[in-house]
Amino acid sequence: MRDTLQLRPPQPDDYHAWLPLWDAYNAFYGRHGELALPATVSQLTWQRFLAPAEPMHVLLAWRGGQLLGLAHYVFHRNTLMAHRACYLQDLFTVPAARGQGVARQLISAVLAQAQAAGSPSVYWHTRYDNAAARLLYDRVARNTGFVVYRHTF
Repeated sequence: MRDTLQLRPPQPDDYHAWLPLWDAYNAFYGRHGELALPATVSQLTWQRFLAPAEPMHVLLAWRGGQLLGLAHYVFHRNTLMAHRACYLQDLFTVPAARGQGVARQLISAVLAQAQAAGSPSVYWHTRYDNAAARLLYDRVARNTGFVVYRHTF
């Protein structure tokens, strides 16, 4: 019998388990090698997850003592609603755990957190060519058709 998947917020000692998944997520989106995030940004991100006053959160998916996935989400003000919006910023599962419902359970847990916080919805985006993720996303949410633009300095 397989161990049950456990979803929980981070503990300070989880950093060394979280970091390889975070690095793999960033590499998937082209942030590796010369384009890799500086270590200081990853460390700051982790510190924000642990700070009670921060609007940034993470849920970690564990099974049998192994970290299989992460979901980073942020609550923020929004011009379209009275309540804070919830943005599922990052979602990642290790390749060996894909197709086992880990991402779906992480999404469900973020939805529950947002609902408990009074947010009327959760939104996220992915690359248009991330076909595997989009198969799941199309089952659990509505594609709004928006295109993301970014200007960097």
